[in-house]
Amino acid sequence: MPEFTLTEEQTSLRDLARKFARTEMLPRAAECDRTGRFPEEVYRKAHEIGLMNLNVPTAYGGAGLGLVEQCLITEELARACSGMTTTISANNLALEPIVLGGSEEQKQRILPPFCGRYNLASFCLTEPSGGSDAGALRTRARRSGDEYTLNGEKCFITNAPHADLYTVFATIDPELRHKGITAFVVPRTAVGVVAGKDEEKMGQRASSTGTVRFEDVRVPVADRLGQEGDGFSIAMRTLDQTRTPIGALATGIAQAALDYASDYALKRHAFGKAIAEHQAIQIKLANMAQDVAASRLLTWQAAWTIDHGQRGTLESSLAKCFASDAAMRVTDEAIQIFGGYGYMREYPVEKLLRDAKLTQIYEGSNEIQRIVIAREHLRAYA
Repeated sequence: MPEFTLTEEQTSLRDLARKFARTEMLPRAAECDRTGRFPEEVYRKAHEIGLMNLNVPTAYGGAGLGLVEQCLITEELARACSGMTTTISANNLALEPIVLGGSEEQKQRILPPFCGRYNLASFCLTEPSGGSDAGALRTRARRSGDEYTLNGEKCFITNAPHADLYTVFATIDPELRHKGITAFVVPRTAVGVVAGKDEEKMGQRASSTGTVRFEDVRVPVADRLGQEGDGFSIAMRTLDQTRTPIGALATGIAQAALDYASDYALKRHAFGKAIAEHQAIQIKLANMAQDVAASRLLTWQAAWTIDHGQRGTLESSLAKCFASDAAMRVTDEAIQIFGGYGYMREYPVEKLLRDAKLTQIYEGSNEIQRIVIAREHLRAYA
């Protein structure tokens, strides 16, 4: 079982992330949410102080952190702004297929120059017609000699309009379903890469989401990750790793909502006393505190499990699914505690609810997570 006492290094990383979140992210969060501005100055600063590319080994220019450390950082950042956190964390998702499926030559060639300066990357799996059905890709990869030609469209891609690098999943034959999926690394500069405009989103509006089209994009065989047909396995192994920090991100949103609601409940008076003294409010706060604590522990367990060499499919799905559902409950209750003020954009809690909703959807919707959880759970009884 995991050790609950943080090491000196883990405490230092958490404190670094907390300070950055409070000084650089939080002061810009409301404005970026209101206008949909992409605060590149924040992301450049995050790279400068070492809060990006956390999962890339130090030998290739990254921070080389385990999942426990990544989750500590992610939770602190998300307490300030989950949209900015999504953009910062998206590099972890996009680069993980290279870490997991790339050859030594590919890692040495691609990762150090990418991590050595401020760059953004995108993980290109989801398609307009497929959604959560990752085996139904229609983006085609046709080989001719020493290169492939990619054609297709990806949607809901984080950082797409700003990315310098794309990890792309395409199929050599749609009839093969998951057995035909193959992974590629595609630079933004490749001819035929067309990034769409920013989508207008309900929440997490400081992050950038868009489409990417691949129009006769020529990709050298040298930029294929693994062999033909390895792409589905690479994608699923990637998501096992990166799904856990989504639990941390959701926990950060919920913790922020609990913080705001608790502070407000102590200051707001009704019927002659602070509303925190009313049992109805105390019950809400108690339930919220339970959800936050349980989310954090499930996330830490999943991170510890993977850091100790296990795949962690069940644990990561449990953490992501529970924490994101809990974030919706906690943010909803925070609005209720604020009453009419909670519904107003002048106050911070309505943003948290809008931000939390996405955590139930991306990196595998919670409906898919429940299927995964049930499948993994039943293995022990088969």
